[in-house]
Amino acid sequence: MADFYLGIDFGTSGARAIAIGANKVVQASAQIPFAANTDLNLAVQWQNALYSLLTTIPLSIRQSLAAIAINGTSSTVLVCDRQGNPLSEPLLYNDGRGITELDRIEALLPENTVVQNATSSLAKLLWWQKQSQLPEKGHFLHQADWLAGLLLGRWGISDYHNALKLGYDIENLNYPAILCDQSFSGLLPQVLTPGEPVGLIQKSLAHQFQISPACQICSGTTDSIAAFLASGVNRPGDAVTSLGSTLVLKLLSPSRIEDRASGIYSHRFGKLWLTGGASNTGGAVLRHFFSDKAIFTLSQQINPEHPSPFSYYPLLTPGDRFPINDPQLVPILEPRPDDPVQFLHGLLEGIAKIEKMGYKQLQKLGSSPLQQVYTAGGGAQNLAWQKIRARQLQVPILPSTHTEAAYGTALLAQRSLT
Repeated sequence: MADFYLGIDFGTSGARAIAIGANKVVQASAQIPFAANTDLNLAVQWQNALYSLLTTIPLSIRQSLAAIAINGTSSTVLVCDRQGNPLSEPLLYNDGRGITELDRIEALLPENTVVQNATSSLAKLLWWQKQSQLPEKGHFLHQADWLAGLLLGRWGISDYHNALKLGYDIENLNYPAILCDQSFSGLLPQVLTPGEPVGLIQKSLAHQFQISPACQICSGTTDSIAAFLASGVNRPGDAVTSLGSTLVLKLLSPSRIEDRASGIYSHRFGKLWLTGGASNTGGAVLRHFFSDKAIFTLSQQINPEHPSPFSYYPLLTPGDRFPINDPQLVPILEPRPDDPVQFLHGLLEGIAKIEKMGYKQLQKLGSSPLQQVYTAGGGAQNLAWQKIRARQLQVPILPSTHTEAAYGTALLAQRSLT
């Protein structure tokens, strides 16, 4: 009987699952949008989406699943008790209330640039601590950690991609001593290599969903790294831009780069480094002004060879993380023309300029020279946007081999057993 590998991607608007075979060919996929205008706790919505996805995967594949891995949005976190029950509403990736804790982070980890951000996992943990909302015993987990725990029936495991913004030392593969000395240290998850087998799916869920009881649950990764894995990129100088709700840049380089002012950080990626950053600009800004149908229709009326006359910095609220790390950065969305085609053109051009700024800053700080950019995420389908970006970046813009983060996570699950 053939083995199958399931990757599950949790984004900001929904969740997607992709199952692949040993030959890496997609065998099944499913997608579940998150309910709008619901009073359900976010974690309950995630759990419902996870279980719904499992039921939509064909039975023949579920019965032969060898491994499952999950990715989640970076720095989306929650606090739960020892049994995995959420103790409050999760905080999303872009929640900036941790801005009040930046001085504390500076005192704890002055050299760690990636946590010096109002939206980092560590900033959120310290904010919760100040509100006296941390239990004496329990777990502080990322979205992917908690969801994998549901499948395992136990919690407290993370991976070094998700744990990077919690202050985990990815060079020495441990928590800095100063974090281990804090009163919240008992809540910190154990950190494993992304894709490492953690344990078998719990028997009750294997029975409920008719999943092979031999199915391994693996440690996960972040959504942007999953998109990078899906692209198939493996050469220094090649990069992946993920055009989802946010704009995420990842450039493969032999050099690790960290720069607080730019919001640049690096992930361990085998013997190389994935260096880049995540901006708050992106598809969420576009969807604030236009429906998906309108974006598609209006984009066809844009001449991408002609630069827009508008110099926008498209953000929905003040503050950005990369390539300018400034929680007070003011959005620029004016002047707004009456013609929606011109306005959309200006927004697309503005996001492309932020992408260009990001890659220029990476190279200025010593990364490999940019050779070509693969594109993942929903924005990868917008041809006008692709041409605008190519004009800005002056390098080839290529479609990723696969654009779905769930596919990259399925590859991660497969690698865990090979």
